[in-house]
Amino acid sequence: MQLHDLSSFNFTFFDVLDIVIVAIIIYQLYNLIRGTIAANIFIGLAIIYLMYFTVQKLHMSLLTKILENFMNVGLLALIVVFQQEIRRFLLLVGKNASLQRNKAWWRYFFGKNEVEKNNLARIKPIIDACKSLKQTHTGALIVFAKYYDEQFFQNSCEVVDAKISKRLLESIFQKTSPLHDGAVVIAENKIKAASCILPLTDNTDLPPQFGLRHRAGIGVSEANDATAIIISEETGELSYAKHGRVKMNIGFAELEKLLNKDF
Repeated sequence: MQLHDLSSFNFTFFDVLDIVIVAIIIYQLYNLIRGTIAANIFIGLAIIYLMYFTVQKLHMSLLTKILENFMNVGLLALIVVFQQEIRRFLLLVGKNASLQRNKAWWRYFFGKNEVEKNNLARIKPIIDACKSLKQTHTGALIVFAKYYDEQFFQNSCEVVDAKISKRLLESIFQKTSPLHDGAVVIAENKIKAASCILPLTDNTDLPPQFGLRHRAGIGVSEANDATAIIISEETGELSYAKHGRVKMNIGFAELEKLLNKDF
């Protein structure tokens, strides 16, 4: 039996680095589309591409010509179809490379106690408000945006730009309040806007009990670098949405940990 000469496979450090980077990119792209309608679209596109190569090999000229025209505009079609996913991927890259985030990590390691103390003071009014809203079964949607996109939020919101406080959050979400029907957006340690109309998620695999409030909370976490607290009006249950995924029925201890990490 003839043995193959493996000496021709000369892997360098940069070859390994190349493979690792490509694997990370593929994994991140998979995380972005997993569980969304984009995953089904991607499968459909893959099937069309497979059909093209199959009919080409079988010399089916008419069908090959039709699919070839589709292939010619393939890149443009991908940009249009996966517009939201591309936006989220670029946000993810920018977030990880931003100088502000690197400064935050520097402060975290060399001034951890001070950071945690200051952060707890910021999130305490939010947690206290959530406790009150849960107890009274008052529906609420609170969005935490790391980068406040004025064009995205202010087109459908009432500008507040106020200090975070328990009473203000409770007042906004009271059923008699003109601002209760929508989301509150918190950014830059302020309540920036209220009564925001947010994009709904395209995810078709969500539990049937999820209403517009849950779908809006998940949707904004897909489209922006944001997280969201959703309080159910029917059950008072707390949910936490991040990167298009949602944790259901969380307690206040877990909520504090999540906010301390993400806010």
